[in-house]
Amino acid sequence: MNYRILGRTGIKVSEIGIGGEGFENRSYEDCEALIDCAMKNGINFIDVYNSNPEVRSHHGRALKKYPRDAFVIQGHLCTVWDDGQYRRSRELKEIVPAFMDLLERMQLNYIDVGMIHYVDEKSDFERIMSKGIIAYAQELKRQGHIKALGLSTHNPDIALMAVESGLIDVILLSINPAYDMLPASEDVDILFEDETFANRTYEGIDPKREHLYQLCENRGVALTVMKGYAAGKLFSQAESPFGQALTPVQCLHYALTRPAVAAVMVGVSSQEQLLAAAAYATASDAEKDYSEILANAPKSSFRGHCMYCGHCAPCSQKIDIAAVNKYLDLALIQETVPETVNGHYELLAHYAEECIACGECLKNCPFGVAITDRMKQAVAVFGK
Repeated sequence: MNYRILGRTGIKVSEIGIGGEGFENRSYEDCEALIDCAMKNGINFIDVYNSNPEVRSHHGRALKKYPRDAFVIQGHLCTVWDDGQYRRSRELKEIVPAFMDLLERMQLNYIDVGMIHYVDEKSDFERIMSKGIIAYAQELKRQGHIKALGLSTHNPDIALMAVESGLIDVILLSINPAYDMLPASEDVDILFEDETFANRTYEGIDPKREHLYQLCENRGVALTVMKGYAAGKLFSQAESPFGQALTPVQCLHYALTRPAVAAVMVGVSSQEQLLAAAAYATASDAEKDYSEILANAPKSSFRGHCMYCGHCAPCSQKIDIAAVNKYLDLALIQETVPETVNGHYELLAHYAEECIACGECLKNCPFGVAITDRMKQAVAVFGK
């Protein structure tokens, strides 16, 4: 398993994490088997949105056998258990005891990421940021009950507001190649409706989402991913907007090649599904490759957009073209080049100035990126 640092938090997490969906309505033995399987395969990152007391207790009991620093918990505030079912809440009188219940049932003194749960509307975001919820979350952080502050959303507009607030360390966002083509919306239901993707032509990644990913990278705000498989839509040739099915490994690779993404939280209900996701760690480049499917999609065009897929390689001058393009994109959204981006660029073994414009990369790029022009632009931006 490969690991990444969770943005500015310094927390090390596995690229593949597990979500909470598959733990509902399961016996303790089933939950324990999933957690043990995850840990055995190097997956140390677990999202617990669940307010179900039984699920929380199952997690606590199963994780008790492992050292606390062996796993990372992304636990959610604002989820409560009401009359036998989950409910989202914005009332502190419900949120406070629900969070204390999470710590108690999971037998923890702290959770690593305290995630303000499910914020898709501007009015809801403003309420959270102006009322007691954000103050309570910050107090939990000061007390050490949470190490980093997060927010979950399906709406890129809300994610951008969270980044700009300067208060949010981690954003849990729905990311996959299908959703990336859609404009921001406060209506999460459109993500699951077939007509959303029918009879539409898309021009690559929505500019707002692309800007969001780059801004998160520059600000040190980590992205963790939900809905990486588009609720299974991408596994079906008939339902996929690209006219071809993608594999779990291809979906995971797409998300993990977006700037600022640290991990994909995969909803699994069986060890087989978990192992299919864990297989990403040992998958070949050919198995990970999503570029041909996206480049040849009948109703979408990613032409001209660098997808950081690496197909431009090998470079005769050994330039890591995908990395240069990524750092160039990160630099161009700022008035001046951020020190962190310039630092990453300087660590490259070879620079854009070494490009001899031989054109081999142009032949290889499935997205028609004007690579030699971008190398010249990188020289102008980075100075070497």
